[in-house]
Amino acid sequence: MWTTWIIVLVFGLTQGQIRLDPLVNTKQGLIRGLSANDGDYSMFLGIPYAEVDKDNPFGSSAPYPKFDGVFEAYDDSVVCPQVDSSSNTVVGELDCLNLNIFVPNKAYSQNKLPVLVWIHGGSLVSGSGNRYRYGPKFLVQHDVILVTINYRLGPYGFLCLDVPQVPGNQGIKDQTLAMRWIKDNIAEFGGDASKITVMGESAGASSIDYHLYSNNEVLFNRAILQSGSVFTAWSFSDADASAPLKIAERLGFKTDDIFEALDFLKDTDSKLVISATSELDSTFRVCVEKQFEGVENFLTDRPLNLDLPKVRNMPILSGFNSREQMGEYHSMPASYFKNLNVFYDSLKIGFIYDDDFEIMEDIVRHFYIGDEEVSEAVKDHITDFRSDIDENYPIQKSMKKFLENGAQNVFHYVFSYDGGRNLAKQNSNMTEEGAAHADEIGYLFDYYDKTIPSAEDQRIIDQITTLWTNFAKYGDPTPDTTELLPVKWIPMTLDTYNYLDIDKELVMKKRAFHARMSFWDLFDKANVKKLKGYREN
Repeated sequence: MWTTWIIVLVFGLTQGQIRLDPLVNTKQGLIRGLSANDGDYSMFLGIPYAEVDKDNPFGSSAPYPKFDGVFEAYDDSVVCPQVDSSSNTVVGELDCLNLNIFVPNKAYSQNKLPVLVWIHGGSLVSGSGNRYRYGPKFLVQHDVILVTINYRLGPYGFLCLDVPQVPGNQGIKDQTLAMRWIKDNIAEFGGDASKITVMGESAGASSIDYHLYSNNEVLFNRAILQSGSVFTAWSFSDADASAPLKIAERLGFKTDDIFEALDFLKDTDSKLVISATSELDSTFRVCVEKQFEGVENFLTDRPLNLDLPKVRNMPILSGFNSREQMGEYHSMPASYFKNLNVFYDSLKIGFIYDDDFEIMEDIVRHFYIGDEEVSEAVKDHITDFRSDIDENYPIQKSMKKFLENGAQNVFHYVFSYDGGRNLAKQNSNMTEEGAAHADEIGYLFDYYDKTIPSAEDQRIIDQITTLWTNFAKYGDPTPDTTELLPVKWIPMTLDTYNYLDIDKELVMKKRAFHARMSFWDLFDKANVKKLKGYREN
């Protein structure tokens, strides 16, 4: 197998079987993994890449020290503190900065394989890289190594206080440490450190976009961004020094000193901190950091004001789903829409709102619903509005900026397929046509529902995983057309917004939702000085 591997015989506990468990000698020390039982690959689970400072759990983490003995990478069950979306209970622990590596058995030092690094979504408040949701089988069968990571979430990951102890972006700095670990160690697993593609969905995709604007070094060669962008308004927030005061007070400790509050919170059970944060409905996002001597900054200005030298000559694959925000309204009763102030609530997040801006709000309202009242009857049009402002237009805006800054090839897609593994629709019993936010994940990963895919679903699995892994291998999702991939995916340009519609058939098209996207182009230009974070040079 790998020349750096030592093969260890381990006697199985069931039926007297013998199992070959791989042992890898990394810069961090010896790591023993497991042989997978659903494919020809090995798994290294729960490898710690960083550790949280127990005296300052809201601050930056540090690289994990070398192992004293052999680290047994058998368990990926640990998640970072969060509210579990399925049980609505608080789960997780702070010793959670782990990654998982899934390696085809044909990888070795003379046959190094491209690497895919997955950054999970979850609005920066939930999720993990574990196999329960992101099973590797579909991707690793294409001869790529898959790495999935955990990073801190909520207040532990994104508290931003404008002080050197908690400057902000701790969770995204965790991602940076994970990528540095991968860059330094993946060759020992048979990975090609010169072919690292980072991929993510929703908040994971936004994170990747932020990495492209960040102050840190270039840690990957290609990027896949699914339904996320730095220009998604919800992904960003300003520093808020009152946040730890509010959380501490919710937990019974009242003070006006943020350092007293932090000192109290560091000794408080993380589950209580997450629970209090949830009860307060507090949100923590990526922020612009104040610069301090001796503190590594991630982001020191808004992306609106920055160039993107990192993307020069970098291939990028990016897109969105056909009905992104379908899940927001599909099951809501008619009474829900009666007091829904959706246009104001969405616009005020991304724009400086004043009396003059009310005219702009009216223009947006009329574009989407005419003179109709907000009601269940116009639910589909409201879905289009939310999809456009939250995902579709921000993603198009990112892709345009990639091209303007010299990205080599930008491949754009719209995922429209509606099948049995549409993750979000399946979880929420949606019956409307189209693909909702996160629906593509079920065709990339072998998630917790292990039912056998239908023939039609299997074809989509084979197509999208081949496209994504071709991109990781060659920087081109269709280096050749085949029976499986009969269409050549043509990159977009600043003049022609080509995109691949991924549906029951693969079809090249031009300018997705062109009328709606043209409206937002005009709206943005008319209100550029009201965009939050915009500054004139």
